[in-house]
Amino acid sequence: MSSSLIAVRDDGRMPSPGPRSGGPASRRSFTSAQKLEHLAAYEVAVQNGQAGAYLRQHGLYSSLISEWRRLRDAGVLAGKAPGTKIGKLSAEQVEIARLRRQLDKAERRLATTQVALAIMGKAHELLEEISKSSRDDAERGAR
Repeated sequence: MSSSLIAVRDDGRMPSPGPRSGGPASRRSFTSAQKLEHLAAYEVAVQNGQAGAYLRQHGLYSSLISEWRRLRDAGVLAGKAPGTKIGKLSAEQVEIARLRRQLDKAERRLATTQVALAIMGKAHELLEEISKSSRDDAERGAR
């Protein structure tokens, strides 16, 4: 049996500091303004197809973004002073956030419907013109 042990001088010290040499890292905290900034930047990144890259670059989790979006939609983040604690949403705030999302969705549907109706109206006018034109041509040919 051969042993591959190497003698190392033991002076009682570790050769290099470990990853937690300064103790455990404290949790990051974000002010309301920072949360709103991250939300706005993240939504731009989503539109550009860079959502995952944004999260990795800033060391954020999608669950944080979801939570901050819920708080923003409930109106909790707006107008808060730096350092103000944000607790759980009340039932009323949750309902307000739900209703705001529902209103936004209804407004988008309404806008789409209005555009579709305008297009249908123009198509109807065009068909009437074509029909009138063909009747006029038929009357001229019958004479």
